[in-house]
Amino acid sequence: MTDVLVIGGGYAGVLAANRLTQRDDVTVTLINPRPDFVQRLRLHQLVAGTHDAVVDYRRILADGVRLVVDTATRIDAAGRQVTLVAGGTVGYDYLIYAVGSGSADLSVPGAADFAYPIATLEAARRLRRVVAAAPETAPVTVVGAGATGIETAAELAEQGRRVTLLCGGVLGPYLHPRGRRSIARRLAKLGVTVLDGATVTAVTRDAVRLGDGRELPSEVTVWTAGFGVPDLAARSGLSTDALGRLLTDETLTSVDDPRIVAAGDSAAPSNLPLRMSCQTARPLGAHAADTVLDRIAGELPATIDLGVFGQCIGLGRHAATAQLASKDDTANRFYIGGRLGATIKETAIKKMVKELAEEARKPGSFSWHFKDDTRRQVLKAKPGEAPATQPLSSSNHT
Repeated sequence: MTDVLVIGGGYAGVLAANRLTQRDDVTVTLINPRPDFVQRLRLHQLVAGTHDAVVDYRRILADGVRLVVDTATRIDAAGRQVTLVAGGTVGYDYLIYAVGSGSADLSVPGAADFAYPIATLEAARRLRRVVAAAPETAPVTVVGAGATGIETAAELAEQGRRVTLLCGGVLGPYLHPRGRRSIARRLAKLGVTVLDGATVTAVTRDAVRLGDGRELPSEVTVWTAGFGVPDLAARSGLSTDALGRLLTDETLTSVDDPRIVAAGDSAAPSNLPLRMSCQTARPLGAHAADTVLDRIAGELPATIDLGVFGQCIGLGRHAATAQLASKDDTANRFYIGGRLGATIKETAIKKMVKELAEEARKPGSFSWHFKDDTRRQVLKAKPGEAPATQPLSSSNHT
């Protein structure tokens, strides 16, 4: 038997774990710090009290996958084992590194004490309690105007909250100007005050201070600015990019160890990572599993060929903007807004859970039809790309 260990039970990790069960001679263990699957796309809804944002793993995890509820603290690549917080180790023949992402460090003075991040289930639940306890008239400030910030601001404003959205640059920096205007109109209709170019210099218990000297009253400050990744790879002596994502070649194989493969937000293929999103996490999870299966079979793994369709941003329960993009993930002038956009957004979220469940029932069934041949062109012009590692034999240590 070949033992494969998957660290991280998000979209990438679950899809990879399920896909690995195609072979009867492979045992799959999934390590995740929580007993339930977290729908990160719904965490802003959890904050507003409109969804619990979790799914029972029994709905989406293949019967052949062993779930270990714990946290990995160190990867011993030489010894092929992972140390756990609860004590003990888990050995592996191959490891899929899918630890995901979370909030960036809150380095602004006072932010760590008085602002509330939203990138994890625990953080979102904590913020939910704070919001529920605050008077409806309490001023709420959302710092960061990417997709998460916009969705959180809209969700709270739709419930009658007084919300100010602070943009370090522009509203929705990924968006095309036409899509940005669509979102701005919806936020204005909901009563959200949007401040572009607002640099936060400090956060206090009841205010947010800006770089231009203004001080905004804020009884609840929500922090959505930036994402970081767990430092497990770096702490384990593996090569990472500047953000801490595991450096891999184009097959998603670690540049340090051909038995370690990465997927999702924590992967940096050729030091040219894709945008952090569940949209890319699922196909990367599938590809990581395929890379491991190819190595077990003694075959040369394929390189990634992944494009995207854009970004869909929810604007409360009754509207959304689906921003379309070119294959290289550059937003174009086309978007779908309003109720139709909301239908597209909700359908996509539900479909992602269904895809995980389908892969559990029929491993190998997931496919991704968006491709991007421009990535190869970029890599050809990029010096120092790590060559793809060679396939290993199917031997193992068990």
